[in-house]
Amino acid sequence: MRSNKGFTLVEMAIVLVIIGLLLGGVLKGQELIDNSKVKKAVNDLNAISVAYNGYLDRYNRIPGDDGPLATLQARGANWNITAAGNVSGILGITPAQTFTGGGESVAFWQHVKAAGFIAGNPADAAVAALPINAFQGLIGVSNNTTAITGMGTGLSVCISQIPGKAAAQIDAQLDDRNPSTGSVRATLGVAGANTAPGAAAAAYSENSQYTVCRTL
Repeated sequence: MRSNKGFTLVEMAIVLVIIGLLLGGVLKGQELIDNSKVKKAVNDLNAISVAYNGYLDRYNRIPGDDGPLATLQARGANWNITAAGNVSGILGITPAQTFTGGGESVAFWQHVKAAGFIAGNPADAAVAALPINAFQGLIGVSNNTTAITGMGTGLSVCISQIPGKAAAQIDAQLDDRNPSTGSVRATLGVAGANTAPGAAAAAYSENSQYTVCRTL
C-alpha cells in the first residue's frame, strides 16, 4: 500500500518564504506607483505656476483674462482658440467654477496651451480644456476673493480626487503638511468627485479624498 506523503516542515517554510517575497514585491511595487503619482502631482502644480508666471512675463497679461479673441487668434496657427477674457486685470474664476469650465477657466487653459507653456490641444473647450491629474481627477485654477475659513485668498491651482495619504505627502513636499495653513490648502472631497475648493480640512485622513490647492 502506497503511503500518503505531506509537505515537510522545510518545504512548508520554503513555500511561506516565497509567498512572503511575492507579497513584499507587490506591496513595494504599489508603493513605488503611489510615490510616482505624488511626484507627478507636485510637478503638475509647479508646472502650472511656471506657466502662469511665464505667460505674464511674455505677454504682460493674465492668461484667461487676455483678449480680445481676434488679437489672440492673430498670434499664429497655434492660437486656434475659442475663448478670451475681458482684460479686466482679474482672472474671473470663482472657487465653484474651478473644475466646471465656468468663468474664464476655459480661456486660461486655452491660453497657456496655445502659448506652449503646457501640453494639450488649445482648442479643447468646456471641462475637456482642463488637464487630468495623476490621480484621474482634474487640474483647475481658482481666484478666491471671499473669506472662506482656512482657505487662501487670491489665485490658486487645484487638483481634485487626491487620496488622503498622497495629499499629506504633496503638502509636506511643497509646504507644511497642514491642510489649513501655508501656501497649500486642502478641502475634504467626495470620493470620485471633483469637489470645488472651500473650507480647509482640519487634518488629513488616509480614508478620505481631498481637493488640494496651491497659491500661484
